[in-house]
Amino acid sequence: MEKHWWHGVTMYQIYPRSFQDSNGDGIGDIPGIISRLDYLQELGIGGIWLSPVYASPMVDNGYDISDYEAIAPEYGTMADMERLIAEADKRGIKIVMDLVVNHTSDEHAWFVESRSSKDSEKRDFYIWRDEATDIRSGFTGDFPGSAWQLDETTGQYYLHIFAPKQPDLNWANEKVRKAVYDMMNFWVDKGIGGFRMDVISLIGKDIDQLITDDGPMLHPYLKEMNAAALAGHDLLAVGETWSATPERAKMYSAPASKELSMVFQFEHITAMWENGNKWLGNHFDVAKFKTIMAKWQTELGLEDGWNSLFWDNHDLPRVVSAFGNDKDYRVESATALAIALHGLRGTPYIYQGEEIGMTNFDFQSEAQIDDVEEKAHIQNVLREGGSVEDALADIRTVGRDNARTPMQWDTTENSGFTNGKSWLAVNPNYKEINAAARGPIFEIYQQLIALRKAEDWVKFGEFELLDSPENVFAYLRSSENRHYLIVANLSDQVNHFSSEWAEVKAIIGDAPINLKDLTLTPWQAFIVEVS
Repeated sequence: MEKHWWHGVTMYQIYPRSFQDSNGDGIGDIPGIISRLDYLQELGIGGIWLSPVYASPMVDNGYDISDYEAIAPEYGTMADMERLIAEADKRGIKIVMDLVVNHTSDEHAWFVESRSSKDSEKRDFYIWRDEATDIRSGFTGDFPGSAWQLDETTGQYYLHIFAPKQPDLNWANEKVRKAVYDMMNFWVDKGIGGFRMDVISLIGKDIDQLITDDGPMLHPYLKEMNAAALAGHDLLAVGETWSATPERAKMYSAPASKELSMVFQFEHITAMWENGNKWLGNHFDVAKFKTIMAKWQTELGLEDGWNSLFWDNHDLPRVVSAFGNDKDYRVESATALAIALHGLRGTPYIYQGEEIGMTNFDFQSEAQIDDVEEKAHIQNVLREGGSVEDALADIRTVGRDNARTPMQWDTTENSGFTNGKSWLAVNPNYKEINAAARGPIFEIYQQLIALRKAEDWVKFGEFELLDSPENVFAYLRSSENRHYLIVANLSDQVNHFSSEWAEVKAIIGDAPINLKDLTLTPWQAFIVEVS
């Protein structure tokens, strides 16, 4: 197989608004990110997935873009962006931009012109209809009401899968596709390392057939995109694909397909939701998790594509709160979850603060909420006869703002994130949980990242799921007659594990010498070489 830079690195997602403020306005910015690059170099990461920093009215915190080739003033300037790319490169870190091209802001020049007249040159840059049709069936979003918005100027409806101020682009229009590819090349020429592609599985939609996700033209468009903007460069291209299966993932990421490097699949996340709805319940089922991860490790082979590995991102709750135990075993569960995931084959993604065990926020009022999806959920709950407190209880568990509270740097006011008024409250536990302390979670992440860089067995070795108690994730990674055992007790209970190996060499974690009859303490995890 052809090897790429992203096979052996660990990526780190930065949510710019919440990472580091440099000018006291309470909003994180690009100069702030630059000031923290040495920290990321110390951690060992090889790439940054940068959530959007483009010009935007910020209805959805930057995922509503008004100009793809300009930087939002609150984040800095294009000169700042170019300096970030250069300074990161000096430290062996590549910048991966967030590509949001299913939709734009309604303030984008394309849409302003499109809505101006039915005869506008850019009318067909977006999707217009005389009547509204329900296309939300099967879609995972949480934006209430119709997906069609009446525009008074022309008397037609435009499509918006997300918020009304996020109109969907018409990918069937060749001029739209060319404009997107030209924009991508604008950023490639600046020296970035690739793209994370937001809800990319929606661009092939067929509205007349009521198909939004994984539509008939999706893969032809991605092949065209690859040829126009990705080919000839060693770029990471990772697509957000909520409905992906291993078979579909092969279509995206098999080298012969010439589409993407990998996809973010969410089966290990959505399987924990009740009836496919995160607001109904989010319970970590270790048995389900093991089955799902083993399936992806075995069915998506080296010649078929590549896996992404992640627990957290800007749309998900903090993993130590969602799947771990952030009260009694915060350190232990954070490290166990890290070891369980990072021993697998694929490219790991760390979300800012995960490496120090940041937790969910104890939201107590609607005033503390910023996220457009959470605000929509509150309205949904009220319409159904519930209370604001009912909605807040849901948000404390799975709301997106849990991931968006500012990065906790130290014990000073606002945890070193800003010397102004923070746009979103800092979690009060920052005195105990902060990056200045580093601590055992940070150290485990450092070791896991260094191990992947140094050892081919982590990157390319075979995977075998081992028999183990329900709450224990145990698997073997093998390469060239060398075998490595990863064991993680993913529960608050004592569990027992035994294997045929008596002699082991500790690699990471508090590893025993003899594995023949082992009592695993709550959230104990380790990696050992066995022979």
